[in-house]
Amino acid sequence: MLCVYVFLMLTLSRVGLGSLQDKQTDFGLKVFSQLVQNSPDQNMAVSPYGVASVLTMAQLGAAGNMRRALNAAMGFSLQERGMSRQQRLLQRDLSSEEGVDTASGVMVERKMSLEKGYRRALAKAFQTHPHQMDFTKPDQAVNVINAWVSDHTAGSIPEFLASGSLSDETRMVLLNALHFQGIWKVPFDPKLTQERMFRCANGSSVPVHMMRLTNRFHYGEFVTADGVDYDVIEVPYEGNSLSMLLVSPFEPEVLLSTLSADLSSERIHQWRAEFRNVKRQLALPRFTLDSKVNLKSTLMNMGLGDMFNLATADFTRITTDERLCVSKVLQRVKIEVNERGTRGSAATGRVRYRFRKVTRVTQTESWLDAGLGSWLGLGVNKSTNSWSEQ
Repeated sequence: MLCVYVFLMLTLSRVGLGSLQDKQTDFGLKVFSQLVQNSPDQNMAVSPYGVASVLTMAQLGAAGNMRRALNAAMGFSLQERGMSRQQRLLQRDLSSEEGVDTASGVMVERKMSLEKGYRRALAKAFQTHPHQMDFTKPDQAVNVINAWVSDHTAGSIPEFLASGSLSDETRMVLLNALHFQGIWKVPFDPKLTQERMFRCANGSSVPVHMMRLTNRFHYGEFVTADGVDYDVIEVPYEGNSLSMLLVSPFEPEVLLSTLSADLSSERIHQWRAEFRNVKRQLALPRFTLDSKVNLKSTLMNMGLGDMFNLATADFTRITTDERLCVSKVLQRVKIEVNERGTRGSAATGRVRYRFRKVTRVTQTESWLDAGLGSWLGLGVNKSTNSWSEQ
């Protein structure tokens, strides 16, 4: 199996968006780095925008220590002056990009009363209004959510939730769906695609279809804080406003986790500032990836354990009808990279918070499924495989 790590990185250069976008990027990269370290040999894709969007919707409803923990872990708060407007503009400008569609949704139990302040905050930041559902009929609720996800991912994810995924204790589902389809500015010639052995970081080798393209690219060579040399090459899509960033260590024994720990919005800005326009022969695997990652332990390690505990979770800004908490968080990304371009679809940050009544003590499940995010890039855990050749 091809060992692939993906972080999707759609970078928007809009005046006034830099602050929030950089903070969401940094938070998403922290999540990505933690996941890579914990799962060095697994195929993985992460959407920072998906994680940040859904947790931000939860952040808007958090109070007390829960709110402070979310603010500290995420590094920003939409409750700060001007940040809700930045979020609204960021979502709007993402949707205005050619080939990008994104939407946020909130599904809430019809008998649960939401605080007016929370409704206003959702509308202001995400341009969304809660949709009432009857979670006492879980299978019907699953069908409604699956239809919403399918509609906002161009039908790529027709069955987002399996039957039985929800229960009558589900109180709210937070959704952020995104679909991306980009055509390379200079497509790869399918006639040049050949099967080659691809060495993974765990030392195994697998046969893959390797695409080839000789062209001029933005390219740079860099060094991590620990002295690890690596290179970055940018592959643009049609229109030049979106591109894929490929990151590769020079030495075969270097794990991608070593590079991911060094990533930040500042580092990405450095890449772009120091890129040179050079001629390269690019070798890129053709692959399809459907990744689902459990984020619960990662978020707990980042200081968000309280939101999974009924005794400590405080979402009273969402509702005071019941005590709410989260139990399980997942993220899902579907992506296809071929000679023509890239297609990705996901229920971005489909957080199915399974919120619970105060009187119950047993835990129930909650999901966050995420896909393409506010930034698009790609790294392959390839060890000895070079992205570019002289």
